[in-house]
Amino acid sequence: MKKISTAFLQVVIVLIGVVMLALLIRLPLTEGRAANLDLFHIYSDPLILYSYAASVAFFVALYKAFTLLGYIGQNQVFSPRSVEVLRSIKHCALVLSVLIVAAGVYIRLFHDKNDDPAGFLAICMATTLASVVAATAAAIFEKILQNAIDMKSENDLTI
Repeated sequence: MKKISTAFLQVVIVLIGVVMLALLIRLPLTEGRAANLDLFHIYSDPLILYSYAASVAFFVALYKAFTLLGYIGQNQVFSPRSVEVLRSIKHCALVLSVLIVAAGVYIRLFHDKNDDPAGFLAICMATTLASVVAATAAAIFEKILQNAIDMKSENDLTI
């Protein structure tokens, strides 16, 4: 049962990664000002390049979550490697939230005066909140797992 559920969650993580990659490729083509640009100018836009660079943290976190599910499927949850994976996920989520806030601040300060950045800023706030929640959850799970590993090693020493 555990292997089926972890395999299912791994498939879900792969699907999330594929959908996000498709969105990263497709969305710049549907942007309003992209109608008059060729592909080189669309994908060489500084904000698009910044979003691609920032998405690296997201994809690394997805890979680490996939790895953690692999450890769970192998019954190696209570290992230092699992703690390291959770720490990596936490760091990726924090980096992603900082990069999203930086993009929001940049757009807020330097946007065109004829353009309303409210939608972009709302998306920035929502994704930053989601990223901070993921970082908090990873930090809590990391601490719980580390405490469980410490208690297990103490019990192994007394026996």
